[in-house]
Amino acid sequence: MDPQLQELLDKKACEEVIHRYGRTQDWLDDDGQMTCFWPDAEVDFGFFKGNGADWVTTVMAHEREAPRRWHLCTSVIVQVQGETAKAECYGIAVGGRPGDGGLQNTMYGGRYLDELEKRDGEWRISKRTYILDWSHQFPD
Repeated sequence: MDPQLQELLDKKACEEVIHRYGRTQDWLDDDGQMTCFWPDAEVDFGFFKGNGADWVTTVMAHEREAPRRWHLCTSVIVQVQGETAKAECYGIAVGGRPGDGGLQNTMYGGRYLDELEKRDGEWRISKRTYILDWSHQFPD
């Protein structure tokens, strides 16, 4: 295959992994969330540092506590080098949780710094660092 075409296909596959991450959280799709990370991935969200398999278990339990949730990954940049890639994107998330006087919402803005690996033809995140830039709470 033409190397430029292969690079474009690989970039697109990496972007789909990044977008699938948010969608599978929103729909509480544990199996889909697991397809975003290699089980041995290094994951650092500040409050959580561990492997990909443990992260999926942790984050999906957390998401189930929220009656509603919404995630968006945007401005995705991917640099592919063979069977590895580096990616960065902005992430915005909103979650609502029961609080005093009704549902309390928090909006988060940050960045995902990712490394991805292609194993047996499949791209997944092998390392993710989340940087929280800001958060804002507001009532329902």
